[in-house]
Amino acid sequence: MNNLWDFELHDRKTHVCQLKKSLYGLKQAPFAWYARVDSYLKKVGFTRSSVYPNLYFKTIQGMPLILVLYVDDIILIGADPLILECKRELASEFEMKDLGLMHYFLGL
Repeated sequence: MNNLWDFELHDRKTHVCQLKKSLYGLKQAPFAWYARVDSYLKKVGFTRSSVYPNLYFKTIQGMPLILVLYVDDIILIGADPLILECKRELASEFEMKDLGLMHYFLGL
Protein backbone atom coordinates (compact mmCIF):
# COMPACT_ATOMS: atom_id res chain seq x y z
CA MET A 1 0.00 0.00 0.00
CA ASN A 2 1.34 3.41 -0.97
CA ASN A 3 -0.91 5.61 1.19
CA LEU A 4 -4.19 5.77 3.11
CA TRP A 5 -6.29 5.88 -0.05
CA ASP A 6 -4.89 2.79 -1.85
CA PHE A 7 -6.10 -0.75 -1.35
CA GLU A 8 -5.49 -4.08 -3.07
CA LEU A 9 -8.26 -6.22 -4.57
CA HIS A 10 -8.00 -9.80 -3.28
CA ASP A 11 -8.96 -11.46 -6.56
CA ARG A 12 -6.57 -9.28 -8.59
CA LYS A 13 -3.21 -9.16 -6.82
CA THR A 14 -1.67 -7.00 -9.56
CA HIS A 15 -4.42 -4.36 -9.57
CA VAL A 16 -4.64 -1.41 -7.18
CA CYS A 17 -7.56 1.02 -6.83
CA GLN A 18 -7.25 4.55 -5.55
CA LEU A 19 -10.24 6.12 -3.80
CA LYS A 20 -11.05 9.66 -4.89
CA LYS A 21 -12.01 10.70 -1.37
CA SER A 22 -12.54 9.26 2.07
CA LEU A 23 -15.92 7.74 2.80
CA TYR A 24 -18.09 8.98 5.63
CA GLY A 25 -18.79 6.34 8.23
CA LEU A 26 -15.32 4.82 8.25
CA LYS A 27 -13.34 5.22 11.45
CA GLN A 28 -10.44 6.64 9.44
CA ALA A 29 -12.53 9.20 7.52
CA PRO A 30 -12.03 12.15 9.91
CA PHE A 31 -8.31 11.44 10.23
CA ALA A 32 -7.86 11.10 6.45
CA TRP A 33 -9.84 14.30 5.80
CA TYR A 34 -7.90 16.28 8.39
CA ALA A 35 -4.52 14.94 7.21
CA ARG A 36 -5.33 15.87 3.61
CA VAL A 37 -6.51 19.39 4.46
CA ASP A 38 -3.65 19.97 6.92
CA SER A 39 -1.07 18.95 4.33
CA TYR A 40 -2.59 21.21 1.67
CA LEU A 41 -2.91 24.24 3.95
CA LYS A 42 0.73 23.96 5.03
CA LYS A 43 1.76 23.61 1.38
CA VAL A 44 0.04 26.91 0.46
CA GLY A 45 1.66 28.79 3.33
CA PHE A 46 -0.72 28.54 6.28
CA THR A 47 0.68 28.01 9.79
CA ARG A 48 -1.26 25.82 12.21
CA SER A 49 -1.90 27.24 15.67
CA SER A 50 -0.03 25.43 18.44
CA VAL A 51 -2.92 26.11 20.85
CA TYR A 52 -5.94 25.27 18.66
CA PRO A 53 -5.00 22.68 15.99
CA ASN A 54 -7.98 23.49 13.74
CA LEU A 55 -6.96 27.16 13.40
CA TYR A 56 -4.61 28.19 10.60
CA PHE A 57 -3.29 31.62 9.73
CA LYS A 58 -1.05 33.42 7.28
CA THR A 59 -0.16 37.01 6.54
CA ILE A 60 -0.26 38.32 2.97
CA GLN A 61 1.13 41.82 2.36
CA GLY A 62 0.67 42.65 6.04
CA MET A 63 -2.96 41.48 6.11
CA PRO A 64 -3.97 38.43 8.20
CA LEU A 65 -6.02 35.55 6.83
CA ILE A 66 -7.46 33.13 9.38
CA LEU A 67 -8.94 29.75 8.51
CA VAL A 68 -10.83 27.55 10.98
CA LEU A 69 -11.77 23.92 10.29
CA TYR A 70 -14.99 22.79 11.92
CA VAL A 71 -15.72 19.13 11.10
CA ASP A 72 -15.95 19.38 7.30
CA ASP A 73 -16.66 23.12 7.16
CA ILE A 74 -14.15 25.92 6.66
CA ILE A 75 -14.54 29.40 8.12
CA LEU A 76 -12.41 32.18 6.60
CA ILE A 77 -11.73 35.50 8.31
CA GLY A 78 -9.82 38.35 6.68
CA ALA A 79 -9.96 41.00 3.99
CA ASP A 80 -12.37 40.26 1.12
CA PRO A 81 -9.66 39.95 -1.59
CA LEU A 82 -7.71 37.46 0.55
CA ILE A 83 -10.82 35.41 1.25
CA LEU A 84 -11.80 35.31 -2.43
CA GLU A 85 -8.31 34.18 -3.48
CA CYS A 86 -8.20 31.55 -0.74
CA LYS A 87 -11.63 30.21 -1.79
CA ARG A 88 -10.40 29.96 -5.41
CA GLU A 89 -7.29 28.04 -4.29
CA LEU A 90 -9.30 25.70 -2.07
CA ALA A 91 -11.90 25.08 -4.81
CA SER A 92 -9.14 24.08 -7.23
CA GLU A 93 -8.02 21.37 -4.79
CA PHE A 94 -11.24 20.28 -3.05
CA GLU A 95 -14.89 19.89 -4.00
CA MET A 96 -16.56 22.81 -2.26
CA LYS A 97 -19.81 24.69 -1.92
CA ASP A 98 -19.64 28.37 -0.91
CA LEU A 99 -22.32 29.05 1.68
CA GLY A 100 -21.63 32.80 1.70
CA LEU A 101 -21.32 34.97 4.77
CA MET A 102 -21.66 33.27 8.13
CA HIS A 103 -24.61 34.58 10.13
CA TYR A 104 -24.69 32.03 12.94
CA PHE A 105 -22.21 29.53 14.30
CA LEU A 106 -23.25 26.89 16.82
CA GLY A 107 -21.38 27.40 20.06
CA LEU A 108 -20.34 31.02 19.55
